[in-house]
Amino acid sequence: MGTSRFVKSTAWPQRVVQLIDSRHATRCSVVALLLVAGAAIVYVTGGTAYAYPYLMLVPVLAAASWYSLPGGLIAAFLAGALMAIMPQDAHLNVEQSTANYLARFVFYLILGGVAGWLFHLRRRSANEHRVIARTDPPSGLPNQVALNEDLRHCLSQPVWRVTNTGVIKIKITDMTEVVEALGMEAADELLVAMGTRLSQAIRDGGRAYRISLDELALILKDIEPGDLDPISQRLMDVGEDSLLIQQVPVRVQLAMGSAIARDGMTRATELLREARIALLAAIRQRRSHTHFSPTFDQRTLQSLKLIARVRDGLVAGEFELHYQPKIRLGDGKVCGCEGLIRWRGDNDKLIPPGQFMPKVENTSLIGPVTTFVAQTAGAFAVTDGSEGAIGINISVHNLHDEDLHDLLLKLVEDTGVRPEHLEVEITESALIGDLDAARRDIQRIRDIGIGVSIDDFGTGFASFEYLQHLPITGLKIDRSFVSPLERDERARKLMACMIDMGHALDLVVTAEGVETAAQADILRHLGCDQAQGFLFSPALPAADYRTWCQRYSERRL
Repeated sequence: MGTSRFVKSTAWPQRVVQLIDSRHATRCSVVALLLVAGAAIVYVTGGTAYAYPYLMLVPVLAAASWYSLPGGLIAAFLAGALMAIMPQDAHLNVEQSTANYLARFVFYLILGGVAGWLFHLRRRSANEHRVIARTDPPSGLPNQVALNEDLRHCLSQPVWRVTNTGVIKIKITDMTEVVEALGMEAADELLVAMGTRLSQAIRDGGRAYRISLDELALILKDIEPGDLDPISQRLMDVGEDSLLIQQVPVRVQLAMGSAIARDGMTRATELLREARIALLAAIRQRRSHTHFSPTFDQRTLQSLKLIARVRDGLVAGEFELHYQPKIRLGDGKVCGCEGLIRWRGDNDKLIPPGQFMPKVENTSLIGPVTTFVAQTAGAFAVTDGSEGAIGINISVHNLHDEDLHDLLLKLVEDTGVRPEHLEVEITESALIGDLDAARRDIQRIRDIGIGVSIDDFGTGFASFEYLQHLPITGLKIDRSFVSPLERDERARKLMACMIDMGHALDLVVTAEGVETAAQADILRHLGCDQAQGFLFSPALPAADYRTWCQRYSERRL
C-alpha cells in the first residue's frame, strides 16, 4: 500500500504539469490558427484596403480573454506585423503606406491592451467575489460553499487518478459554554485555532472548513477505511489540548462523524449527508467518532416513518400500557408497578419503545403521548384497586410544561384516582439544566399528592445538591448497578452506599433490572425497599398483569 501511494503522489504533479502544458499549447495553437486564417482571408479578399483586416481582432480578443494584458498585447503585435506585410490591394499589387500600417499597428495594440486590461479586471473581480463567496467572514476560514466545490472537484478526478475521498465532520459539543462565557468573537477565534490544529494533523495537510457556529469539516484524500480510527484519534488528541482564547485557557470536547466515497459514484452532497448522519450518531451514542454505515440510513428512514405514524397510532388505539410489578423486598408483596408504553403496529407486533420514544421525546408529539400514558395509568389505578402506586415516565420537556400539572390535577379530580396511587418518574438528565425550575415544577406535582421518583439513578449527573433540596419521594437505582452484585464486592459496597443515602433522605429506594434470586437476596440484605425485574415478571398487558398478581399472591399463601 505504501509503494502504491508513493507512486500516486509522485505521478500526480507530473500529470498536473502535463495537463497545464496541454491547455496552454491548445490555446496558443488556436490563437495562431486564427491569426493565420485571418491573414489568409484578408489576402484572398483583396488586401488591407477592404474591411476584412478587422478579422484580426478575433485572435487579439481571444488571447486577451485567456492571458489578460500580456496575451492581448502579444497577439495585437503579431496581428499588426501580419497586416504590415500585407499589400493594400493584392489584385493591383499596391503596397501599403507606412502611415497606414503604423496606424493599424497602433490601433491593434491599443485595442489588445484595453481588452487585456478589462479582462484582467473582470477576472480579478470574479476571483475576489469567489473568495468572498467561499469564505466565512467572522473566522476567515473556507465555508460550506468552498467545501462543496472542493469536494466535487476531488470526486470528479479523471479515471487515471482513482483514489478514495472522505469527509470528516467535527463538532465542538460545548461551544455554547464558550459563547456564553467569552462571546462570539472568542468562538470565531477558537474555530480558527482549532481548524489550524486539526488540518495540520492529517496527512499532506489540508484545510479546515467552517460549516456552522460549532462545526468544522476536513476533506481526506487517498483514504482507506482502516485509516479512519487512527486519524480520528489523532484529531481527538490534538483537538482536546487546551487553547489560549482571549488570554483564557480553553479545553473543548469534540465529536466526529466520517464518510468515504464508495466506488467513485458518491456525489458530494451525498457524502456530506453521510458524514452528517455519522456525526449525529456519535453525539447520540456519546462517542468521540463514528463512521457512516448504510444501516444508519435504514434506521433513520424507519424512525422517520414511525414518527410520522405516532399521532395516527394514538387515534387508532394502537398504543397501550404494559405494567411491570414492583415487589417490596421486606415481605415479598406486590407494592405497585411501572406503566410502560407499547405500540402494537402492523401484524399485531409490538414495536420496541427504543425505536420511537427517543425521537418522540424531542418533538411536540411528547405531549399527546404523555397524556395517553397518564390517562391510561389513571384509569387502570381506579379499576385495579390494588395497593401501591403506578409509576409513569415523563421527559424533561414534560417536566417544564405547564400542561403536565394541569393534566395530573384534572386526572385526579375527574377520575377519582387517589393521588398516592400515582408516581411520576424523572431521569436525572431532566434536572441538570435548571435546578431551580426543576424544584418548582416537582413541588407543584407533589402539591397534588403525587409522588416523584428519580429514575435510572446513578447514570446521569447525580448530585447531593438536588437530592437534598428537591421534593422527591423515591430513587430508582439503575440496572447497571444491580447486574454485578453477585460477583463484585465493590458493586455491593456502592449499592449499600446508595441505599443508605436514599434512606437518610427519607426516600423509597427501588432497584431496577433484578434478574436472579441472588441479586434479590443481596438487595434485601442491604436494606433496599423495592425491586422490579424479570426475576418477578416482565411488563404485562393490563389483564395479564392482574392475572399474574392473583397467581403471585396465591403462591405466597
